[in-house]
Amino acid sequence: MDILIVEDEPEIAKLIQMTLEREGFSCYWCRDGLAALQVFQKQQPDVILLDLMLPGLDGLEVCARIRQKPGAKDPYILMLTARGEEIDRVIGLSTGADDYLVKPFSPMELVARVRALLRRTLRHGGQHLTHNTQHFTVDVDQRTATRQLDSGASEPLDLTTLEFNLLATFVSQPGRVWSRTQLIDKLWGNDFFGDERVVDTHVARLRKKIEPDPANPTFVKTVIGVGYKFEDSAIS
Repeated sequence: MDILIVEDEPEIAKLIQMTLEREGFSCYWCRDGLAALQVFQKQQPDVILLDLMLPGLDGLEVCARIRQKPGAKDPYILMLTARGEEIDRVIGLSTGADDYLVKPFSPMELVARVRALLRRTLRHGGQHLTHNTQHFTVDVDQRTATRQLDSGASEPLDLTTLEFNLLATFVSQPGRVWSRTQLIDKLWGNDFFGDERVVDTHVARLRKKIEPDPANPTFVKTVIGVGYKFEDSAIS
């Protein structure tokens, strides 16, 4: 697995790289936002460790640009920040980061977070699973999702790993109300580290790709005080 480290302090970057390479990861490092985007396009890493405060483009802007044009891979992004304020963590998640880690952190915690990100897949016991509803077909084995348009045509959905897993979870049980805790347990299990509101971020991103009007969702409904539910009649 390839990891891109984006950190402007060489001492910290070297420590991170040594820690991860001891665990068998392949790492490369750059120290500013513009260089990070260039390296990302060439190397296509599996995980990006992205410092929030960078010269040139800051981590939030880098994260947003990668999510807009993910390339061949849509990497997991772990935001690194020396700030402890809640607003920074929320902003980081809203731009598309999958998790955050506040400095200073221990090497063991860093490795655990990275391994947790790489294990974020939908577990389905090895059987071939396809979920069909009135408007959606989700093939869990082939990792494909399509939406049926009113014209009768089908439209492939370009989803990130987390968005696909979230949609697959929803369409597997239309009408079920899922709390944030249940969704975290379903998608990440005991590997999850972070704020429950990361679920809201991924739901919002999913809505932008599947809803005719994301501001007034037809399929993924908010259940106030509880969580979310998916409404679309199942056909098989």
